[in-house]
Amino acid sequence: MDKTIYQFGFLAIGLILLGIAITRYALWRYQNQYRSDVKTGLQQPTYFGNSLLTETDIQTLPEPVKRYLRFSGSLGKPKVNNFKIEFTGKIRKDEQAEWMPFTSQQYNFMQTPTRLFFMKASMKRLPVAGYHSFRNGVAFMDIRLFSLFRVQYQQGPEMDLSETVTFFNDMCCLAPATLIDKRIKWLEVQGNQVKASFTNNHITISAWLYFNDDGALSNFISQDRFSADAGKQLPWATPLKDYQQINGYKLMRNAQTIYTYPDRDLTYGTFELVGVAYNC
Repeated sequence: MDKTIYQFGFLAIGLILLGIAITRYALWRYQNQYRSDVKTGLQQPTYFGNSLLTETDIQTLPEPVKRYLRFSGSLGKPKVNNFKIEFTGKIRKDEQAEWMPFTSQQYNFMQTPTRLFFMKASMKRLPVAGYHSFRNGVAFMDIRLFSLFRVQYQQGPEMDLSETVTFFNDMCCLAPATLIDKRIKWLEVQGNQVKASFTNNHITISAWLYFNDDGALSNFISQDRFSADAGKQLPWATPLKDYQQINGYKLMRNAQTIYTYPDRDLTYGTFELVGVAYNC
């Protein structure tokens, strides 16, 4: 009897260890696509060149944007041709869904607009991995349970438009030095509010940027991002707060992602910036 119990115990432990090994291998294999795409992105030529960002470079920008660049500490530092970002946070589908804690790593490249976002999350204590790829106006999102079983996949024109918004949002919130980009058109200024558009690969999106009196970017609101649940475009906002010094720049520490429905606001993501590096 005791021998049987021991044998069963060893078998159970063996199966658990095998399951862990399979899960880790699946994650490593799935993440390889992300790593390969990052290597390709790192081969892009510089877009802004290798000089320092100066007052001359920003002289044509709206005054609130100039103040933001000075506030962030971007002047006098190298122009940003790519950047790497690390977040921790939590996401959910809607108010009824449980929050899913996550960590993420992403790379953005400016020459050919590219955003590569890889996320590790937990859903009901089960491991979930997600890869968002946006390259020159073409995007997809692939979410997998155990890095094996696809639970969500999106692509197509609506995704391309939405991820163009996200790419521009990253520029505004995480790499202020990139706001000298000629693909940006500054359309309207109302006090500390500036409306801008960004065009890439025949896709044009727009957003309002809101700045506080200190010069910090406090919110970004676009009407051009699609909500998969609503099946249509909804106002999308990313309020920013808790600015901090990180790697020589003053950047937001905490942000939210919010869709505005006709009857309510849905906060579906919270993000804490834990790492940033420029010109990797």
